[in-house]
Amino acid sequence: MVESAIEGSAPKPDRAVGMRHVIAFLLFTATTVSYATRVSMSVGIVAMTDKTSPNEYGHQIFDWDKSIQDTILSSFFWGYIMLQIPAGMLAGRFGGKFLVFGAMTLTGIVNLIVPICAQHGGWIAVCVCRVAMGLTQGLLYPSIHGLLGHWAPVTERSRLGTFVYAGAQLGTIIEMTTAGFLSASPWGWPSVFYVAGITCLVWSALWIVLGASAPGTSRWISKEEQKYIETNAGSEELSSNSMPTPWKGILTSLPFWSILIAHCGQSLGFWTLLTELPSYMNSVLGVKIEHGGVLSALPYIAMYILSFFFSWLADFLVNRNIISLVTSRKIFNTIAFWGPAASLLILSYLPAGHLTLAVVILTFTVGLNGAHYVGFMLSHIDLSPNYASTLMGITNACGGVFSIMAPLSVSAVISDETQASEWRKVFLISIAFYFLGNLFFILFISGDVQSWNEPENTSDAVEDGVKRKQSVNVRRPSIGEQKF
Repeated sequence: MVESAIEGSAPKPDRAVGMRHVIAFLLFTATTVSYATRVSMSVGIVAMTDKTSPNEYGHQIFDWDKSIQDTILSSFFWGYIMLQIPAGMLAGRFGGKFLVFGAMTLTGIVNLIVPICAQHGGWIAVCVCRVAMGLTQGLLYPSIHGLLGHWAPVTERSRLGTFVYAGAQLGTIIEMTTAGFLSASPWGWPSVFYVAGITCLVWSALWIVLGASAPGTSRWISKEEQKYIETNAGSEELSSNSMPTPWKGILTSLPFWSILIAHCGQSLGFWTLLTELPSYMNSVLGVKIEHGGVLSALPYIAMYILSFFFSWLADFLVNRNIISLVTSRKIFNTIAFWGPAASLLILSYLPAGHLTLAVVILTFTVGLNGAHYVGFMLSHIDLSPNYASTLMGITNACGGVFSIMAPLSVSAVISDETQASEWRKVFLISIAFYFLGNLFFILFISGDVQSWNEPENTSDAVEDGVKRKQSVNVRRPSIGEQKF
């Protein structure tokens, strides 16, 4: 395996575990905890409104109908999409350390006050808490992407990036399998939010001590590892002279638009898949998938495990010069998009009574979607390590809008939930987004650092950026030379 991806770069340190791995682990736990807090309401609201189960410990039960519950569950995304782009710009200018710290700290505080707000302010106060949590977590992913742009060397980017973002699936698995037990404990449903809040605050304390926006600002990193990362990541070191965002370059870049369209297609298809398939199988197939937390978490477990296999395979193929980086992105994004599209088509025609087959197909479908981490998800950093946080803010904001559209499309299209022909319309919309989103991605994505990635405020920076881009391009063959 090659030691570095950029000609003339520093060699890889001999130590098996470096500060970049510590940062990646902390970011992995951040995504794990943050996603657990998202899912906490999905599980907790069942116990908060369940009047049929015995309430031997005397916790308050609320009379919220389905429409109020849906409003509470969707309110997170109202805040989530608001700060994505500003967060990306701030992380690009000032680094992601304190933005991530603020996001996790505020998320913890909000979770701690949810039970109090519910008991004294009702469902409106709970919605306010969820909107506030969406706002704070809107800072998280753009900041994490910017941190990866500075900390992840090219040869390790797929593995470190996938490791960090796979925490989302682990957080979902943990919350789905533990929140029910917490709700049934003597501490009741409030403990779901208390545990989530305390965990966020503990993580924040660790991060403020060990975290850093870039290798050059870390007090714990060795000089050897710092040089290795900085000469292999392709990003400029953070400085007091903020680099202006190259909006013209970004908005006129076809490779960036291919990522944006892919992100929107992923958001609509994925959230349709996860939020509506249980209803489809219940109404049309006559089967239920909600047979306990473990069964409900099975697709996430498959996605979590396969994402690591895909990331290892992607790095292996690229680092052994079997395929180019951009070809790797195209292949794995195709697996993540066209695989679920085919599975959705099969599921939409599956006859009633095939519970086992339906669960197997659903698990396989969500598992394949784990390949998107080494598809479009890391392409922001390939195009522009310096502005990866800004790019992620833009695409994640747009993706958030499509996440909200997923359940709305069902309400707009379906008039009778028991008719398979009605549901096929919903699935065909998702299939179209999956297919066209990936088609645009494979046609226009690039694996090269873009010219607008380099700062233009000084002639030395420009000259250094040109040299860096040329050295990066030595590693990546042209389209005509790519190995497939």
